[in-house]
Amino acid sequence: MSLESHTQQLTQSLAQASLTPGLLPFLPQDFNPTTQLDVSFNDRPVSFGNLLRAGECKTAPTVSFSKENDSASSTSYTLLLVDPDAPTPDDPKFAFWRHWVVSGLKAGQANGGTALTEYLGPGPKDDSRPHRYLFLLFREPAGFALAKEDVGGEGFTARRSFQVAEWVERHGLELVGVNWMLGAGDGWKE
Repeated sequence: MSLESHTQQLTQSLAQASLTPGLLPFLPQDFNPTTQLDVSFNDRPVSFGNLLRAGECKTAPTVSFSKENDSASSTSYTLLLVDPDAPTPDDPKFAFWRHWVVSGLKAGQANGGTALTEYLGPGPKDDSRPHRYLFLLFREPAGFALAKEDVGGEGFTARRSFQVAEWVERHGLELVGVNWMLGAGDGWKE
């Protein structure tokens, strides 16, 4: 799929799911991805809000993306996995839940980088409507170097209410790719 076609489908799917700059202050009004972010759990791709069950997401996914047109091969990226629907879509008082933060990723390589927040798989309750999970890829500025302490703790309560927009702005990150999925508990009934 061409990047242009991908962008159209992504933009349309985000709008249909109300994942707009109003809810996502880190998403520029005129966001135009410069790379296609591919994410898959085992052989199950994440694509434009498709539904995956918690049991399918227990281990960290494989992530890859192509080189941006104007970027150097030394360019590094940070990936965030966040949930704007924690603890439930009807009461998102803990948005954004920080599930995973990886820095130092390189284009064309599956995974790698340094985990600043260890992966914690989606775990919506069976009685909750599906949550929206966002994979956000940011270009890092030159000289970017963070430690785990710069993101926040690994504990349950430390991961909730992560201020994505403020954190991204403070560290000079630029959004270049997005992918997202719906996640439901293994026992959730449609």
